[in-house]
Amino acid sequence: MKVKITQRSVYHKFAEVEIEAPNNLECNDLHEWLTDNEDLYIDKIDDKIHKAEYEFGFGLEYTGMDEKDSESEWRFEVLTEGENYGGHL
Repeated sequence: MKVKITQRSVYHKFAEVEIEAPNNLECNDLHEWLTDNEDLYIDKIDDKIHKAEYEFGFGLEYTGMDEKDSESEWRFEVLTEGENYGGHL
């Protein structure tokens, strides 16, 4: 009798960078500004993700990372004191 044993293990990497954005941006305009200015962070985050170690699991334990049916997920969070918002890119 033949028996096939299989296993699926999911690993992920996580990286983050901080950049400066103009103080006068409204919440609704920040997403567009980040998209238009991705040159300020795209190479930095690519470098960090390539250097990051693989970790076991889906990576959903990070704040706001909750897209269970997506292979990749990007977010932004405002780090200015007194403001608390963010979203997916």
